[in-house]
Amino acid sequence: MKLTILGCSGSVPSPNNPASGYLVSFPDAPSIVMDLGPGTFAALQEIQDPCDAHMTFSHLHADHCTDFPSLMVWRRFHPDAPAASRNFMFGPHDAPTHLGRMSADHIDEVDDFSDSFAFSAWEHGKRELIDDVYMTPFHAIHPIEAFSLRMEHSKTGKVICYTGDTAYTEDLVPAAQNADIFLAEAAWGCETEGRPQGMHMSGNQAGRLATLADVKKLVLVHLQPWSDPQSTLDAARSEFDGEIVLGAPGMEFEL
Repeated sequence: MKLTILGCSGSVPSPNNPASGYLVSFPDAPSIVMDLGPGTFAALQEIQDPCDAHMTFSHLHADHCTDFPSLMVWRRFHPDAPAASRNFMFGPHDAPTHLGRMSADHIDEVDDFSDSFAFSAWEHGKRELIDDVYMTPFHAIHPIEAFSLRMEHSKTGKVICYTGDTAYTEDLVPAAQNADIFLAEAAWGCETEGRPQGMHMSGNQAGRLATLADVKKLVLVHLQPWSDPQSTLDAARSEFDGEIVLGAPGMEFEL
């Protein structure tokens, strides 16, 4: 399988980096998209048919989901290549209402997208099978219902863990345990002092989780446009002596 970063800017998109969105593709099955923040749908179009993908959402803050209405327009109304069948969607319990309001014609309506997606709500620790991939959600610490996602290929055993948005908690060590790629948010830069609690991690906290989980590669994502990437990277290195990469749009990782 191959992981492609569609965008990884934290909280808001930046001029050269869409907000959060990650594409995992397979040679013989539909892709899986994790989050679809502002700008990521354009990036997805450059890589593949947007209809040939299942959708998963870590949570429903705007920087992780607001390109969804554009996806629905494509799936329903593309003159030559609309969606030929339904795909799976997994996300927080209120995803049908939240996303449906965004794509509805009127402010008091909820668009029923069950014509295009078969939705199931994440349940903490409940492993879901999507084609050949097991995905397990773990409760994250964030102001709204949010999940960190563990993806394991049933045939190869390769593992990707994506923290989504979360404050530091060692409860997420099982989510990242022995991951080949650990996509870890580090929105608070080099330290959390003076930052709001219960929201995001710093670089050193991402590195600490990577060490505790014994991951193979740490990819720092969700850095805010006004943050200092180098100091965030240095903070992560102070806690993790394995390979660390600063995530960037267009990056690909073969597993």
